[in-house]
Amino acid sequence: MYVILVYDISLEDKGARVLNRVFKICKKYLSHVQKSVFEGEITPAKLKKLEQELKEHVREDLDSILIFKNSNKRWLTKEYIGIDGSELISNFF
Repeated sequence: MYVILVYDISLEDKGARVLNRVFKICKKYLSHVQKSVFEGEITPAKLKKLEQELKEHVREDLDSILIFKNSNKRWLTKEYIGIDGSELISNFF
């Protein structure tokens, strides 16, 4: 399964700590694309584990995480406006 994960973490009430933890958890499972965006292939079991880890840190009244799921990357096309996003990816294979 191919996913795109986007998060918005409020800096209120120790938000910097939450932001750091969410970033590190996402980086374990997906490729960092830009700022608060991650993407990549992931098994359903690993996706469930990722979601569980994130739920331990995300504050439901302040933060949000959006996960787009697709069964196949082939059905996704990307278009960059501005800096080519391939230069922003921090995980090199």
